[in-house]
Amino acid sequence: MIRYKLNKTDLINKFLVEIEALKIIFDSQKLLPHIEENFRRESLLKSALYSARVEGNPSRLNDLDSQEELHKLEIFNLVRAYKFIFSNRSPKKISVLLTKRLHKMVMKNISNQAGSFRTEPWAIFNQAGVAIFLAPAHFKVLGLMADLVNGIQKLKENEFVKSAVFQFLFEKIHPFPDGNGRVGRLLSSFLLNISGYGFRGLIPTEEIVDNEREKYYEVLEPSNDVTGFVEFYLESFIKQAKNVLEKINNYSGGLSKIDLLPPRRKEIINIIKDHPYCTFDLIVRRFSKVNQKTLHYDLKKVVESGFVNKVGKTRGVVYLANK
Repeated sequence: MIRYKLNKTDLINKFLVEIEALKIIFDSQKLLPHIEENFRRESLLKSALYSARVEGNPSRLNDLDSQEELHKLEIFNLVRAYKFIFSNRSPKKISVLLTKRLHKMVMKNISNQAGSFRTEPWAIFNQAGVAIFLAPAHFKVLGLMADLVNGIQKLKENEFVKSAVFQFLFEKIHPFPDGNGRVGRLLSSFLLNISGYGFRGLIPTEEIVDNEREKYYEVLEPSNDVTGFVEFYLESFIKQAKNVLEKINNYSGGLSKIDLLPPRRKEIINIIKDHPYCTFDLIVRRFSKVNQKTLHYDLKKVVESGFVNKVGKTRGVVYLANK
């Protein structure tokens, strides 16, 4: 494994104690299953969206439909990958094969090198065109990744520290020609989840990374001192966990009628709210894998429940959300 320097600062120890306290609180939170699933789906979408934004994707949460196809594809691929690592189908330990599998998912239909390690040198250059960081030679990548995977499993550190160290060193190796940041953040989340610190997929820390992008790159700067990155990683998680916890507490204060709906019907209502005079075709595009008869039934139920008004007849029908 690549050599690195880590100082277990008082701040790191303080953050680790705070995370343990947050875990106890989250473990005690009891939400209705479909409501928790709504939170998780929103969290995984945010993780995908903000991870893509860190790498330059301009999409925002409320305008995904209007983005270029490539930008939407990047986010769709990431959503699929995040769902996978938090699913029962996900492996129980990290491996070189998993890193390639996730890269293939992230870069599907985007790069013809999806799932393959880089075959060329890679470096970071300053504004003067001088290389300030040179990644290990491409022919060393496979061996370095095998060492990293094996080393991180043997590392005697707190699970959050291990996850941060892995992401930091993964970026130093830069094993893929593109998509390293996105895959590195996925693998960090995977490591937390398999160690019992996944917080049920409810904490989209990538949102903090996007909001503090300059600091994120600063602590990843060409250096083998991981201390600053670990502090940033832990603090980001705590900030986002507190944001989610506040949202859950406010939500638990009183469930509205819409909160008790199945997730897809709630999402249909939100789509109609965002798109007045919404057509059935728009709903179909947003749920391309759902049978159209099922979607017609869902729309019938939200209309009968009074959440949505149906305007017009036959092919001219549009839908408006009630205020």
